[in-house]
Amino acid sequence: MKHLRFHFDVVSPYAYLAFERLPQALEGLSVEVSFQPVLFAGLLQHWENKGPAEIEPKRAWTFRQVAWLAHEHGVTIDVPVQHPFNPLALLRLALACAPAGSTPSRRVCERLFHHVWHGGADANDPQRLKTLRDALAPQRDPADDDVKLALKDATAHAASRGVFGVPTVEVDGRLFWGLDSLAMLAAYLRGDPWFDGTAWDAAAQPRPGVQRRG
Repeated sequence: MKHLRFHFDVVSPYAYLAFERLPQALEGLSVEVSFQPVLFAGLLQHWENKGPAEIEPKRAWTFRQVAWLAHEHGVTIDVPVQHPFNPLALLRLALACAPAGSTPSRRVCERLFHHVWHGGADANDPQRLKTLRDALAPQRDPADDDVKLALKDATAHAASRGVFGVPTVEVDGRLFWGLDSLAMLAAYLRGDPWFDGTAWDAAAQPRPGVQRRG
């Protein structure tokens, strides 16, 4: 049985869509999935990159594409009234719902994603957060230092593995980034011979090119 690690941040609409589509992509496969919360902003900082919402034309395109993808896949999506928002409270709540050293269940992650992407409300509204926390009944206090450190460490570890965005699925040391990589992931898990040769590594080799000046 293959073990998959699904890196996500609830702030990402692509992570939400991939989360909803993952069961269909993995249908018929013998796999185990762990859901790893990471801070997308931390990954952006590590790789010195900007998020889609920080570039206005890219932000507009992102949400047009997300709306289309949700329509295409039959997934409910309502953009929260404020986006981007600070997801720390939700990510820490996710980790607090699992024992130390573990990752949250799919059920917990589903509640978190639906909290953000269903209804179009404020993801950080205090009353909504309280209602969500009461419903999930976390095993640990999300404000505890060990929970905060766990999220920080998970984000740093993901970056050290080469994770630069969410969603990213890791399996056998290979990284599959984005909603549109689910078909590629499924092909790998089903034994597509393309992955047995040199194509995977050869495609990623750097090519000499023009260097942009600062």
